[in-house]
Amino acid sequence: MKKLLLATRNRHKVEEIKHFLTASDFEILTLNDFPHVPEVAEDQPTLERNALKKARTAYEAAGVLSLADDTGLECYYLELKPGVYSARYAGEDATYEDNNRKLLWAMKAVPFRRRNARFRTVIAIVGKGIEEIVEGRVEGNILEAPRGANGFGYDPLFVPLGQEKTYAEMMLEEKNKISHRASALKKAAELLRTIVAENK
Repeated sequence: MKKLLLATRNRHKVEEIKHFLTASDFEILTLNDFPHVPEVAEDQPTLERNALKKARTAYEAAGVLSLADDTGLECYYLELKPGVYSARYAGEDATYEDNNRKLLWAMKAVPFRRRNARFRTVIAIVGKGIEEIVEGRVEGNILEAPRGANGFGYDPLFVPLGQEKTYAEMMLEEKNKISHRASALKKAAELLRTIVAENK
């Protein structure tokens, strides 16, 4: 069985990613299995370039086919911010709550019709002779106050279009049917099946 390295130590991401890849032909590993892989500064100007940088670093250090993602919340009123800075919107050591508070402050008094936003996940897969990118996105709206205790990041503030619940009010199975990461991971899983088929 081929090995696939998820280039993250974030257990929330690992749980979501594994949900889509359990039926694949890969033994799933994470950066916790390769402590020598260095931390990667997410200093690139786009989600695509950050994901590629993380996947390349993991592959070069571990020699294992590597998958990395970068996700951003892009608020139209804020000219697509926080975007690439989503995880550190309130500072390098910001908590999820810190980031949510800053976003709510930035959008204070903004009417609902202008609180539209989108979540984007970009996934890069890097291996020997392989560099591929897929993307998933979901449009939605930002609430004026958080709701729900599940999920992570901006999930308590984001209601996908056509839904009444925030991501944080959904169970993981429910979120995984519609989320931006789910969309990207479905594409990644299909791509990985193709990679397996071409390398048999």
